[in-house]
Amino acid sequence: MELSRRTFTALAGTAALGVALAGSGGAATGPQGPRVVPTGPPPPAPSADGRRHRVGFDRYSLLVDGRRLMLWSAELHPFRLPSPSLWRDVLQKLRAHGHNAVEVPVPWNHHSPAPGKYDFTGVRDLNLFLNTAAEERLYVVLRPGPYIGADVDAGGLPGWLTAVGATARSNDPEYLRHADAWLSAVDSIAVRHLFTGGGGTVLLYRIEEPAGDRAGDPAVRAHLAHLYAKARADRIDVPLFHGEGLFGPRGDGTRTPGFRAGAGYGRSGHLSDLALGITAQQVRPVFGGTSWGWLPGSGGHTSYGSGTPIDEGRRPTPELAPLQQFGHLVRTVPDLARLVPAGEVRAADARLTVDHLANPDTGAQVYVVRNDTAERVDSMLPGTGIEVPVSVAPHDAKLLVSGLDLGRRKLAYTTAQPMLSMAAGRVDVAVFVGRDGETAQVALDCEVQPNVDRADDEPAWTYGRGRLNVVAPLGVGGLSRVLVKKGDSDTPMVLLFADDATALRLWPYETPSGSLLVYGPAMLRSATLRDSTVHLVGDVDEDTGVEVWGPRGITEVTWNGEPVPTYVGRARSLVMEGLMPDAPSVDLPGLGGWRRRGGNPESRRDFDDSGWTVADRTSSHSVTPVPEGGPVLFADDYGFHYGDVWYRGRLTDTRGLTSVSLSYSTGTHGLLMAWLDGRPLGTHRMPAPDGDTGEKGTWTATARFAVPEELRERGRHVLSVLVRPMGHDGDERARDTHKAARGLMAAAFEGGSRSVEWRIQGAAAPDRVRGPLNNGGLHGEREGWHLPGHDDREWRAVDLPRGERRQGVAWYRTEFRLDVDPDMDASVGLTLKDDPERAYRVQIFLNGWNMGQYLNDVDMQHTFVLPNGILRTRGLNTLALAVLSDGTTPSGPGEVRLTLLGAVRGGVPVKAVDSPGG
Repeated sequence: MELSRRTFTALAGTAALGVALAGSGGAATGPQGPRVVPTGPPPPAPSADGRRHRVGFDRYSLLVDGRRLMLWSAELHPFRLPSPSLWRDVLQKLRAHGHNAVEVPVPWNHHSPAPGKYDFTGVRDLNLFLNTAAEERLYVVLRPGPYIGADVDAGGLPGWLTAVGATARSNDPEYLRHADAWLSAVDSIAVRHLFTGGGGTVLLYRIEEPAGDRAGDPAVRAHLAHLYAKARADRIDVPLFHGEGLFGPRGDGTRTPGFRAGAGYGRSGHLSDLALGITAQQVRPVFGGTSWGWLPGSGGHTSYGSGTPIDEGRRPTPELAPLQQFGHLVRTVPDLARLVPAGEVRAADARLTVDHLANPDTGAQVYVVRNDTAERVDSMLPGTGIEVPVSVAPHDAKLLVSGLDLGRRKLAYTTAQPMLSMAAGRVDVAVFVGRDGETAQVALDCEVQPNVDRADDEPAWTYGRGRLNVVAPLGVGGLSRVLVKKGDSDTPMVLLFADDATALRLWPYETPSGSLLVYGPAMLRSATLRDSTVHLVGDVDEDTGVEVWGPRGITEVTWNGEPVPTYVGRARSLVMEGLMPDAPSVDLPGLGGWRRRGGNPESRRDFDDSGWTVADRTSSHSVTPVPEGGPVLFADDYGFHYGDVWYRGRLTDTRGLTSVSLSYSTGTHGLLMAWLDGRPLGTHRMPAPDGDTGEKGTWTATARFAVPEELRERGRHVLSVLVRPMGHDGDERARDTHKAARGLMAAAFEGGSRSVEWRIQGAAAPDRVRGPLNNGGLHGEREGWHLPGHDDREWRAVDLPRGERRQGVAWYRTEFRLDVDPDMDASVGLTLKDDPERAYRVQIFLNGWNMGQYLNDVDMQHTFVLPNGILRTRGLNTLALAVLSDGTTPSGPGEVRLTLLGAVRGGVPVKAVDSPGG
């Protein structure tokens, strides 16, 4: 299938939805016809309901069963949370904080240890994840690649592909054969979860990642056309799209809703995109997780959760506030799904920029006000009908509306951003939010003066000229409540005012009996109505009350199964009498009872390497040239794709040999160690990246080591080399750079040419449970020293901190037992600290799972998350540390301790992750 000019224009210029529109089974996946879909309620939250659904779009938004949908998606990487029980925890947090969808990349390398082999079990269970997302009523944007981005080793391409004679991300037939096999495996699962067929909630299917400056290459274009045709052949009948971009025209002049991928966490980005007409937005990872094992891209960072709104320990952070507010706003205010540019508006203070839009159906006016300066700006907005100054914080934005229907009343204007508008039983509820210290003013059009009750002391109100004006300081006293009765409507309205921190404790929830709003707890996970009782389930992190606005007939409340005594508050809510207690403390044990064993017997001359692979190849599919006259030494060519690699070279005569030069290639922070006949020659490390090299994917260097005079003699000698390759290049520009060599490239000898017979050894066969990315080629890994159940009674007992000076590998093991209250969700990490001048690194194994790499003398990461499930929070755990020391300084480990990252009373049930022992 060739791309038509029209389709390719859409592909190359935008991320237009549905550019390949052929459907199947009668599901509508194309553009909407000439009838304009009016503004109205959004579709209900999705589920695997067994019914057929229509998915389409017009120039304004996605259309689901004839209703407009604003997609507010959070990127989530299940493969970075190797505990399937915790997928539900994060999905519930995303939904509670306003997201209605998740985008899920599926890395090929995580599932495929060898050509034609695919594993979707255990921590790789895609079917389980998609089922869980449907149960939590979230749409899914599925992204199976084959290439998913440079933040994963080789962009998600499998290690074995480096040794295949095919050009990746092109129309090379050999590559497409492997890519098709991968997509067939993924699509056979995905097709059962398509929203169009009612089997799940997969709403969109995103193909590949952009190919940088090669996007226009005919081979790349043909590759994309093939991927589109492959998806349709596999019966994927939801809209397909590629890459990312802004709202833009299709080749035939019609307009489609754009898809913003990688939106930031601040208000300015997603509000500016809304002003551009982008109604499908995906926020870059909202929960980052852990790049465990050898999953990281060539940069080598274990933590993928730095700065994410839900941190690596699954704790919500204040960064969630703008995302939560926008998500609930677009879900409950349908006017925003169909906006057109309106008359120009200029702020009185030119430091503010204003985008003016309007809904042609309802007449609602929308103003996106942005402040790109470093100072707070207060300004009038002439021509908007907003009669008081508007305040916008530095480098911030806010969305203001006028002429908007709030339930059964009309909003004249507001200086605070609305967060939601909903009916809860016999009252309408509207929430307005802003930063701590701002003042919110809300004006309602009321021909008849209403009755107004302040449930809190902070708000004030006036009425005049047919308008009710309510003013409330934000952040003073928590939530401010105002009850508006009578006037133009017999339905009371509750106005709620909250700063960002307070808004993070407001939880709307939809039930079959109607909507409810809960205020107070750290998290609301679910709400179930039975008879006159609403049963709430969620998390508590401090002494807190509970307040509920709910459907008619609700008179009683339970929290996590326990009755909550309540009374009817002044704002027509059920208010808890007293407070729920804080979560109890969690005591973590100290780590002692350490045992140590040396871990580099491969450096000894008499080590038996007869079972190793002979490195005698003369050609390679790598993009790195094979040195003239030398054998191929690249690790990938011998099937060793992840983790450390050992080489042993046999020399028959070292007389006259003065130095050895070893050329090698790695990702960021790679290193090489060398020994001759068991005697250390030295260590070489790749330089730390700087501002100019931070994105560099492949590093090469030549390490020169002097040969001690006493080793220059006739007879058999063995040169042993350990290389830590780190990750493969991310290949962002589709130039096959993931095939750049890893490991040794060449060896040269000063003092005469030497004939060397090389042997190579890396990781053993992939762990059947933990997968191909867990283990490398250290002796201890091949012998199972990292596994629970390994007999370490013969190891030497030691105390930490350590301070020995030696080049090589040392292993440390201990056990610890936890007894966390089963009603608690405690997030635990392992913290390592030492003198930063000490040059060593540590590979961390918990119950056999490789949880990351600590580099002591690099200012990176000191605390590593130990995910529950792998971590036995009520049982025995085995901790193993593999320490690589370069011999130039004393090496650790130094301080090693467990750290409590956070704890709440609540959480989700956690099933132990299979962790077979040795």
